[in-house]
Amino acid sequence: MPLTGTYERNLDDKQRLAVPKRLKEQFGEGELTSLFVAPGTEKSLFLYSPQAFNTLAAKLSEKATNRVEIRNYLRLFYAQAEEVPLDSQGRIRVPERLVAFAELKKDLVLLGVHDHAEIWDKDVWSQFLATSGAQFDQLATQAFQ
Repeated sequence: MPLTGTYERNLDDKQRLAVPKRLKEQFGEGELTSLFVAPGTEKSLFLYSPQAFNTLAAKLSEKATNRVEIRNYLRLFYAQAEEVPLDSQGRIRVPERLVAFAELKKDLVLLGVHDHAEIWDKDVWSQFLATSGAQFDQLATQAFQ
């Protein structure tokens, strides 16, 4: 089942983020005890279940590492990615380096995006919607070619 939905959340003073129950259920792995948080694109963070992270790692291992761009991406991605436990209240603690990477403040948006979730600062997400939302039809046409 693909991950879907948009959820507004807050990052508390300890950099904890409550993961919505519905989103955890969509990961489809039963009772999750941890998630992987990793650098994403456009100043976002990607959130994976352990199974989805392993699937991604298998895909990435197939890439030709004789290209410097791929080696550098793998270094940057894996060096910053981290498995984070879910506490008893369904929260994760976002590592400081990833908070800085995504320029997260207090107000956040979580998005279900097929096989992973994305964490965005609310203002950055609003700006993304303002600039890219009008291109939805064009993007849909390209996605289905």
